[in-house]
Amino acid sequence: MKITSIRCLILTLAFAAAGFAADPAPIAAPAAATPAVTPAAPGGGRAARPQAPAGADNYVLGPDSMVHPGVPQGTWEKYIWDKSEIFPKTVREVWIYVPAQYDPKVPACLMVLQDGPRQYAAREKTAAGDRARQTFEYATPNVLDNLIARKELPVIITVFINPGSTAIDANGRPDFNNRSVEYDSVADNYSQFLAQEILPSIEKKYNIRKDAAGRCIGGISSGAICAFTVAWNHPDWFGKVISDVGSFTNIKGGHVYPQIVRDSEPKPLRIHLQDGIYDNRSPASPERDWFLQNRLLSEALTSKLYDVQYVLGHGVHGSKHGGSIFPQTLRWIWRDEVPGAGKTEAK
Repeated sequence: MKITSIRCLILTLAFAAAGFAADPAPIAAPAAATPAVTPAAPGGGRAARPQAPAGADNYVLGPDSMVHPGVPQGTWEKYIWDKSEIFPKTVREVWIYVPAQYDPKVPACLMVLQDGPRQYAAREKTAAGDRARQTFEYATPNVLDNLIARKELPVIITVFINPGSTAIDANGRPDFNNRSVEYDSVADNYSQFLAQEILPSIEKKYNIRKDAAGRCIGGISSGAICAFTVAWNHPDWFGKVISDVGSFTNIKGGHVYPQIVRDSEPKPLRIHLQDGIYDNRSPASPERDWFLQNRLLSEALTSKLYDVQYVLGHGVHGSKHGGSIFPQTLRWIWRDEVPGAGKTEAK
């Protein structure tokens, strides 16, 4: 993937609570207004955290995120991985979604989503899903079915992977106790976990592209910084990154990324960043301010001429905004790989 353009789009996507009629393509728009920050009081008082007004996060899923009759659905392969040597004594769900259009003779693109079964994989909201901590937030299989059928996306095999737990109860409910250890660190452990323990068997079973342009990694919150870390350390493995409300903060040192980006030679990455102006604001502690750190990372990437899209809404730290625009996000991140585009040759 060549670094050919700056795509830093600051989008104000304040959809009405009643929903919207279609999934609009991202367009350049004025920046969402940054909320006023109360200054520190005389005598050393702490600045107040900006609070989201009622209704600020009223984003909803659109038609592309719903099941539609006649649209071919893919198939699931699901298993539990409890043999990790990199993260010993952990157990996790790994789900693989294979679209109906997959042809074993043709290499498919790959997408790996952190917190996958937990936040991305549900087709609809169910009581059983709630008990198992599987929430209806991104409706990824619906989005893939709809957009691949319309040839707005390439054929993508998607790996949904949960963070490590010490146990999964009788309701299928994981504890996710190892999530921060795996996701928030800027070390290379999780990258090696994917490369050594998860992806080899999947790549052996399915015909998957090996070139970075045909591979995307993504996540939300801590899963987002995790995805960025994998691609940053291994741009030859993944050339596309999806980050929603990324935790680029000082949980385990992630606040260093804006400066690292500025100090490093550009890497062949396309990066989508989504955030909200009320995302975990912390004026008194900038290294723990999610909105500020995402903005700084966007500015750093833009200064180095990355192909980056920064989508800023009015939401808080959550998935409503990112889920509502997920179809547009996928169209943007995969735009050079859709049928008929001047796509990179599969390898």
